[in-house]
Amino acid sequence: MSGLNVSLGYFLTVVVFGAAFRILFRKWPHLSVAAEFPASFVLVACWLEVQTIKEVGEWAGGLGPDVTLTILFLVLLTHGVICAGATGNPSLTLMNFLLLETHTLPTLLALAAQFLGAHLALLGAGYYWALELNDMHMIKNLMSRECSTALRVSLVQGVFSECVCAFIFYLIYLSLKRRSALIRVPLVAAVLTYFSHSASNYTMAFLNPSLAYGLTFYCPGFTFTEYSVVYWLGPIFGMTLALLLYMGHIPRIFTKNLLYSQKTRFRVPKGEGDKRK
Repeated sequence: MSGLNVSLGYFLTVVVFGAAFRILFRKWPHLSVAAEFPASFVLVACWLEVQTIKEVGEWAGGLGPDVTLTILFLVLLTHGVICAGATGNPSLTLMNFLLLETHTLPTLLALAAQFLGAHLALLGAGYYWALELNDMHMIKNLMSRECSTALRVSLVQGVFSECVCAFIFYLIYLSLKRRSALIRVPLVAAVLTYFSHSASNYTMAFLNPSLAYGLTFYCPGFTFTEYSVVYWLGPIFGMTLALLLYMGHIPRIFTKNLLYSQKTRFRVPKGEGDKRK
């Protein structure tokens, strides 16, 4: 349990850091795009530790898969609470852009902030593992240069897996978008945890380009381009298909509904037309 206590202390430190940044950015609304930086940093930094517990915790600390899934769910739930308004997910940022909810420059700045947060989280986690505060981190530090990739299938299968998972997830997300945060945040955390567990033998279903960049792009086995095709194009394509199916069109590209007919909202009562004639 001492090893788990160290990890819990790490999670708490990262969450406090993210919450402090969120409070800081609230004082300057014109810098709201920068809130994507702590959102991405917190998500990637915490998920890296969850990944460590999953890889070496079972035989270095006696921590089973049930513990890993519980911690992952709590991490995603906490992230959804403290980062409300910021996603830390480039796919969601692009979705808001396609929905005409954001403009081009804020979208580009948000994407840059998300990948910067992911990269700094990776560097910070590496420094944290180098401290070797417990047996898990000592082993992780030794394995850091030979980490195992999350992509465990062929390139085509990987793209298909990420695309299908993203398609289903973003359909659920869109249906929950107008719901109360008390319902939306726990359900989104539960769905992401389920996909991560179900796709653990395929791609891990990160469904988040910056998260995948921080968790597996540096691992040997595939090139940067191959990782990009699977973990960037796959989720974005699945998100776009989900948006098209849910809305019937993509507002940024098509103004006309391509799938669903528009019914007249107000009907003229019978007889009114005759009177006007």
